[in-house]
Amino acid sequence: MSVNLKPLGNHLVVEPIEEEEKTSFGIILPETAKEKPQKGSVLAVGPGKRLDNGERQAMDLKVGDKVLFAKYGGTDIKLGDRKLLILSEDDVLAVFA
Repeated sequence: MSVNLKPLGNHLVVEPIEEEEKTSFGIILPETAKEKPQKGSVLAVGPGKRLDNGERQAMDLKVGDKVLFAKYGGTDIKLGDRKLLILSEDDVLAVFA
């Protein structure tokens, strides 16, 4: 899935992975009761952070990585009918192996 957004600097575009949440009794929680997702798939990455000497620091992430990100990090955007998130690389906590 490509996206027509090109993030700048050390930013990336992530599509959050919605997980169906059920209680221990099997009751499916409504959308308003769910927590904000913290997992996602990287759709686009920027060129990297510009350092003081003018060079770019390469990004550790690449398109297709599955990541765990800070709960309230980034900016939510809507592109068509897709909900996306623009994050700084610093907001990413881990990559799923």
